[in-house]
Amino acid sequence: MAKGGLVGTQDRTPGPGATGRGSGRPLDAGEMLTAALKRSKRQGFADRSFAQPLQRLVDSCNRESDLNSLGRNAVRFEIRRSLHNLLEFERRERADPSVLARRIERPIFITGMPRSGSTFLHRLLVRDPSVAAPLSWRLVHPHPSSAGWLGESLNRARVQAQFYLMRLLAPDLNSLHEVAAGEPEECTDITAQVFQSLRYDSTYRVPSYQRWLQHHGHAEAYRFHKRFLQHLDAQMPGRRWILKSPDHVFALDEIRAIYPDAHWVFIHRDPVAVLASVARLTEVLRRPFAHHVDLAEIGQQVCASWLDGAQRMMHAAGSSSSILHLHYREIVADPQEVADRLLRHGAHASSRDAARRMRKWLGNRSNRRHRPHRYDLARFGLDPGTLRAQFKPYTDAFGIDLEWPPIASTAQRPRN
Repeated sequence: MAKGGLVGTQDRTPGPGATGRGSGRPLDAGEMLTAALKRSKRQGFADRSFAQPLQRLVDSCNRESDLNSLGRNAVRFEIRRSLHNLLEFERRERADPSVLARRIERPIFITGMPRSGSTFLHRLLVRDPSVAAPLSWRLVHPHPSSAGWLGESLNRARVQAQFYLMRLLAPDLNSLHEVAAGEPEECTDITAQVFQSLRYDSTYRVPSYQRWLQHHGHAEAYRFHKRFLQHLDAQMPGRRWILKSPDHVFALDEIRAIYPDAHWVFIHRDPVAVLASVARLTEVLRRPFAHHVDLAEIGQQVCASWLDGAQRMMHAAGSSSSILHLHYREIVADPQEVADRLLRHGAHASSRDAARRMRKWLGNRSNRRHRPHRYDLARFGLDPGTLRAQFKPYTDAFGIDLEWPPIASTAQRPRN
């Protein structure tokens, strides 16, 4: 659900007192670290590589995000949960060091333009029981519950309740990006647990954190990404991992270094249609947590991010012939054929039973129903003509169908 780094954007930091507005104490990274250790009855973290990213994130939230009380509590909740998970990872690795020796072989990474049907495609692919993906509730509770099956069910129900609360706070969210505890979610929720994720700027305004992360790079984040998968893989061995996030585009070299045998899939769509949707999603995600949301700044951010992302995809395509390129129009027209082609590209032997399960899932028309959205680009300070010219090298390079201005259609399209 996140976007890439900010390229050439202007940092418009709120004036003195903007983060306060009489709304309580600022976030304190040290205080949250102490509380996490006390709760776990630990003296310290064995690996403190997350500490600087955490401090950068907290500083940016305090100075730039203009958080309301709900926003500060949401950030605290996320940080405390992540610190608890990190301590639990260390505890389990001490008890069973073999988990870190697990091989994550030939993972398939799906990336490319956001809002291009990748979530729909990912959810279709996991109908294959030989495929594994990080499910939303497992991103929050990655380890088995000590209470067994009942504990697992309660954890999943808690996550679904959190999603329900988010839908109450942001009623338009589900029509833009449907979330469900038992469905796969993006890898940015993994890297967020070591506070090195491009996801944060979708929900909070954190320009200085984003600039720092761009400079710092993503190597540490993806080393943790593999560690996280190793813990999940120990619970569901023998499956093929298929991973998805548009933000993988911004860390291609780091991912290849960690997963040298990975298979790659790029999904392409008209960027003008994409930016309208991403800007609206960012607005919907930020609004419950901030006193004020700057729509023109959001427009500038998503445009700069995906100009950079488009250039990265063109460069990657020019230097590698092993990337499978898919188009939004193909996913819309024949998702089953696209899924089959993707699995063949990944040299994954899918069974007849898997194909039957996919067809059954597709047969439920609620999985394909999509109400076309109409976004006002001008509301975000964006001009379609200017965007069309800026992205022309990308749309020409990949032969992308142009969707903007939108035309009336009765066709049903998949959600993102």
